[in-house]
Amino acid sequence: MRKLSRWRQEIERKLITQAQLARRVRDLARQIERDFAGRDLVVVSLLNGTVMFLADLLRHLPLPMRLDFIGVSSYGEGAESRELIFTKELRLDVRGRDVLLVDDILDTGTTLKRVLAKLRELKPRRVKVCVLLEKKARRVERVRADYVGFSIPDLFVVGYGLDFAERHRNLPFVGVLRPQYYQIG
Repeated sequence: MRKLSRWRQEIERKLITQAQLARRVRDLARQIERDFAGRDLVVVSLLNGTVMFLADLLRHLPLPMRLDFIGVSSYGEGAESRELIFTKELRLDVRGRDVLLVDDILDTGTTLKRVLAKLRELKPRRVKVCVLLEKKARRVERVRADYVGFSIPDLFVVGYGLDFAERHRNLPFVGVLRPQYYQIG
């Protein structure tokens, strides 16, 4: 009970409920299945924020697939972005293959732009992007996702894999973090 009351103190409100997430993930899986029907798919997921979304998405994708991860880090302990660092490289060969890149949130587009450039160097047949959340208000790079779970306003969100300082990933919903927990100074 103590743990539950702690997140209630730090989360301003639920933005996307567990039921809404479940419905939308099933819908995304159906769209992806139609687009990649009959193809041998390589799913490439960005660590760590995608883990819950990815697991639910894959459970609903009845396609032959291979799975690999790219590790990227662009946030430290605070809310301010820093230089993008690749912490894990792909092991699978994606040359000539269909790739579905899965990410938790498309915000400024900086991370996605760098990851897509890195993937395209490996010469896949095609790359499509699936994101759980999209914040168009903060976009600075010209990138887009082919599959978007939810478009959200410019709010600091956590839960369902998304974190603040490595916390709140385990929440079964997407919530808005209270500003006093991420504002500096």
